[in-house]
Amino acid sequence: MKPTLRSTTALAAALGLGLAAMPAFADMEAAQRFLDEEIDGMSTLSREEQEAEMQWFIDAAQDLQGMDINVVSETITTHEYESQVLAPAFAAITGIDVTHDLIGEGDVVERLQVQMQSGQNVYDAFVNDSDLIGTHWRYGQARNLTDWMQNEGADVTSPTLDLDDFIGTQFTTGPDGNLYQLPDQQFANLYWFRYDWFNDEKTKTDFREEYGYDLGVPVNWAAYEDIAEFFTGRDMSYVEGSPSSGVYGNMDYGKKDPSLGWRYTDAWMSMAGMGDKGEPNGLPVDEWGIRVNENSQPVGACVDRGGATNSPAAVYAVDKAIQWLKDYAPPQAAGMTFSEAGPVPGQGNIAQQMFMYTTFVAPLVDSPAVMNEDGTPKWRLAPSPHGVYWEDGMKVGYQDVGSWTILDSTPTDRAKAAWLYAQFVTSKTVDVKKSDVGLTFIRESTIQSDHFTDRAPNLGGLIEFYRSPARTQWSPTGTNVPDYPKLAQLWWQNIGDAMSGAKDTKAALDQLCADMEDVMSRLERAGVQGDLGPVLNEERDPEYWLEQPGAPKPALENEDEEPQTVSYDEMVQSWQQ
Repeated sequence: MKPTLRSTTALAAALGLGLAAMPAFADMEAAQRFLDEEIDGMSTLSREEQEAEMQWFIDAAQDLQGMDINVVSETITTHEYESQVLAPAFAAITGIDVTHDLIGEGDVVERLQVQMQSGQNVYDAFVNDSDLIGTHWRYGQARNLTDWMQNEGADVTSPTLDLDDFIGTQFTTGPDGNLYQLPDQQFANLYWFRYDWFNDEKTKTDFREEYGYDLGVPVNWAAYEDIAEFFTGRDMSYVEGSPSSGVYGNMDYGKKDPSLGWRYTDAWMSMAGMGDKGEPNGLPVDEWGIRVNENSQPVGACVDRGGATNSPAAVYAVDKAIQWLKDYAPPQAAGMTFSEAGPVPGQGNIAQQMFMYTTFVAPLVDSPAVMNEDGTPKWRLAPSPHGVYWEDGMKVGYQDVGSWTILDSTPTDRAKAAWLYAQFVTSKTVDVKKSDVGLTFIRESTIQSDHFTDRAPNLGGLIEFYRSPARTQWSPTGTNVPDYPKLAQLWWQNIGDAMSGAKDTKAALDQLCADMEDVMSRLERAGVQGDLGPVLNEERDPEYWLEQPGAPKPALENEDEEPQTVSYDEMVQSWQQ
């Protein structure tokens, strides 16, 4: 659903042999060829350390050679590289053949759900978002990796795994302190804008004359809206290489499709200020509007049970998205999905985008319309602005942490082979090269590497963001969500009605939270999640909850606010200090 793989060294060249000629046994010779031709020094490890790490994989795989395993992930650049380059390399080095399937994100969740419900081993490992951490922790069907690494999987757990080097394990750890998923790729939702347009003197002067303040990175939604209005329909041809017409101040998507749900559950509501303060997720009310009790049990989503999914702040969040899509985005955007909308800013006629999944940075750097001839970008990435209900200490952005998950239904020998593969594609030997291809960072050592210091000027602020303290406020869906597969599908179905005009926003959100509570009620009655599952509050007058501190918040008398912007260069400098 996301961009295609950038050119990489062909596997045949990397290993010196074709797939049909791969050896039936593991040896260091294949590893040497892989290190010479594919990694080629692009690693935080010395060559000696790389060879030692590869030798460990060879030794650990001795009893598993000849196995054929099947793993699955969504189709993004990083996973294409794993499937097309790293999986065959792993097979040549270890003697374990890997079929790494690439399918849509929604399909990954569906296959995972089928395996959980049937107990049949569909895949030996899944790369699924850490958004499912609440599901995995409550159902107890995913291998507890903390226990696995110390017991059954100890003999296939690498001594150089270095979990402390991963930047996303806090998101794949349950409230019980146990690790359930191993991060494989990670990317954030960030504000994207045309740096060249924003820094042009005529543009800055015109904006100040019209709005009375400086054009810059918007801190709040009021400024974003002004900037969107300013650029929409503007002739930008006075900036070299820019269009004279067809310019838009916003880019988004609105088709009634599963990806529409991600657009909202991926922290849009928290950006507006719907939930509670707390990092990595609001507590007790999170970015889905789900409230939990002191035992982390979900107790409601609607305001009359203490939730916030249909609260005034949630209505404000959805209304703003609909308004900006209609008024400031290309007309075709309303009929686009996530994957269709993602490449549009690279066409050169979009001034800003409220939140861009940074997995799209990889194709952006190959888009001539938004790149300078010297390889530097005409655009920059920055923290997304926040809405009028937002307060300091609240979550302000989303990070996708696609993570290796091995279910209990997978036989132990197959789980061991899959665990070896998961460690191989996340190893320090491989990680800098894989990150160079997909730009989806999982290791601190990679982010801080000399390679990315050198490449940072060509990535428009991506490295500066990942090296900054701001990174910690961006997080995936948290543990308040008791069953991601069942609940996530409700979002696009109901909010799609609001986006299309079939219902007004409040009615659509009333139905959404009611549907969410219906699922949680069934989970409560079934008792399938034990004492971790939902225990819904009794319904009360919504005013009771709106009068309590925190979320759900009562409607503001005035949802207008003073626009605020900040200089991008000064912001980045403050991070570096």
